[in-house]
Amino acid sequence: MTIEQIPTTIAAKAKQICMILSDVDGILTDGTIEIDHLGNESKRFSTLDGYGIRLWFRSGYKFGLITGRRSECVLHRARDLGVDIVRLGTFAKREAVEEIAAEHHLGLERIAYIGDDLPDLPAIRAVGFGVTVPGASEELKRAADYITKRPGGYGAVRDLIELILKLNGKWNFEE
Repeated sequence: MTIEQIPTTIAAKAKQICMILSDVDGILTDGTIEIDHLGNESKRFSTLDGYGIRLWFRSGYKFGLITGRRSECVLHRARDLGVDIVRLGTFAKREAVEEIAAEHHLGLERIAYIGDDLPDLPAIRAVGFGVTVPGASEELKRAADYITKRPGGYGAVRDLIELILKLNGKWNFEE
C-alpha cells in the first residue's frame, strides 16, 4: 500500500502522532529468545528499525519501549539508539502508556502503540494510532488501525515510522 492508498481516516490519525511506544519481542525482534547453557539471553534486532528510530528522533519525535520481559539486551539496544523511555517487566501496557503520556504531557491521541500479542491489546485500543504486524494475533489485527508490511524483527517499526514521516512531509533520509 502506498501513501496515496492509505484511507483518509487512517492518514488523519497517523498525522497526529508525535510519540511511538513499542513492544519489543515480536516487534523489534522476531519473537525468538535465545538462552545459552549459562542462562545468557540474546535477541536479534533489525538495523532497519534502528535507523528508522534515529530518523524519527531527528524529526523531533519521541520513542519508547514497553515490554513484559526484563532483559539486559533491551537496555543495551535502547542505550545504543538513544531511547530513554523504557519500561521493562510491564504487562499492564495500557497503564504504562497512560503514565508515559502524562509524564510527557501528551494526549493519548498523539501516541502510536505497536504490539503483536494479547498483552498489547489494551494499549492498541487506548492510543490514537494502534499498530500491529502481519504475524500478530487476530484480536490485535481487528483492533489495529494499521498492519505493517514487514513482520516483527524485520523492519515493522521502520514501516510505521516511514508511514508517519511521509504523511507529514518529513521523510528526509539524507545526512
